[in-house]
Amino acid sequence: MAGCATTAALEKKILTQERLSADEALALWDLDLLTLGRWANHVRRQRHPEPRVSYVVDRNINYTNICVSGCRFCAFFRPPGHPEGYVLSWEELARKLDETKALGGTGILLQGGLHPDLPFGYYEELVRFIRQAGLMVHGFSPPEIVFLAKSFDLPITTVLARLIAAGLNSIPGGGAEILVDRVRRAIAPGKCTAPEWLTVMATAHDLGLRTTATMMFGHIETKAERLEHLLRLRELQDRSRGFTAFIPWSFQPGGTALGGQTTDVVDYLKTLAISRLVLDNFDNLQVSWVTQGAKVAQVALEFGANDFGSTMIEENVVAATGVGYRLSREEIVRQIQGAGYRPWQRDHLYRPVA
Repeated sequence: MAGCATTAALEKKILTQERLSADEALALWDLDLLTLGRWANHVRRQRHPEPRVSYVVDRNINYTNICVSGCRFCAFFRPPGHPEGYVLSWEELARKLDETKALGGTGILLQGGLHPDLPFGYYEELVRFIRQAGLMVHGFSPPEIVFLAKSFDLPITTVLARLIAAGLNSIPGGGAEILVDRVRRAIAPGKCTAPEWLTVMATAHDLGLRTTATMMFGHIETKAERLEHLLRLRELQDRSRGFTAFIPWSFQPGGTALGGQTTDVVDYLKTLAISRLVLDNFDNLQVSWVTQGAKVAQVALEFGANDFGSTMIEENVVAATGVGYRLSREEIVRQIQGAGYRPWQRDHLYRPVA
C-alpha cells in the first residue's frame, strides 16, 4: 500500500497539475477508490469547469462480421465461409443511414472484421456512400488500416490518404485492447501489434485526422500493463495532440473463447479515475454505459469522466457477449441531468451540434 507520505506527495502533484511519473502512477492502484475519485473529479473540473456533459447521436455499423483475426475476446466475428458471415448490402446500409438521420444522428461509427476478399475500392465506396447521405464517418480502427495496408501492399499513409479523399472524417480507437504485445499475442495474435496501432494513429494525426483511443481491460493484463498502455498514449499525445478522447471499457467474457470473470464496478471506476490522472493531455474521458449500465455511468461522472458517449442506435460487438444495456437519446439526457449536469450534443470531433 502507498504510505501516508506518498499519498500526500501524490495529492500535492495532482492538485498543482504536475505530471505523474510512471512509478507514481503505478502507486495509484494501491489507493482507495474514493481518494482516486476525489482527485480525478478535481482534475476533471479544472479542465471542464462548466457543469455539463457531452454525448453524441450516432450508429455503430459493422459492415462485415467476417474476420481472419480470430481474437479470443470476441464473440461477434465469424471466419470466412461460416454460414452466419455477412457483408452488409447497400440497400441495408441505406436503410440504416436513413433511420440514423431520422433519430437525429450526425455520424456513423464504422468498423468491421478483417475480411480477406473485399477489394480496396469497396472501403472507399463505403465512405462515399455514407458521406453522400449527409453523415460523418468515424471509421476504420487501426487493425483495419494495418490489414488493408498489408493486404494491398500499400503504405499506411497511402491507405489513410485514399480514405480521407473518399471522405473519412476521423478514426475510432478500437483494436487497442492493451498496448502491450505480450497481452496482444495471447488474446489477439492475428491483430496488429502495439507499435503498429500507434503508428496508424501517429500517421493519421500527421495527416490532420483526429482520433479517439480506447482500452479494453480486465482480462489477462496486469495493472502495470494497463499503466504502460496509458503512458504510451500520453507519449503520443504529447507529440501529436491528435486524440480527442479516451474510452476505457471492461472486457465482457460471455460467449468468448477467452472466458473469465466480468470486471467489477470498483475496478472499472478506479481504472477510469487513474486514466484521468495519468492522461493529463487528454481533454475528454468517456464513460462506458454499454458495458457498465446507466447507473454506474452516472457515478463515473464523479470519477473523472465528462462525456456520456454515444446513443448507440445500433451496437453488435458487446451485445454478442450477452450484455444488453440500451439507452435512447432521451434516456441519456435524463441520466446526465439526473447526475446534476447539463447535457450537450456533440459530433465525433467534439464540436457542439445545434
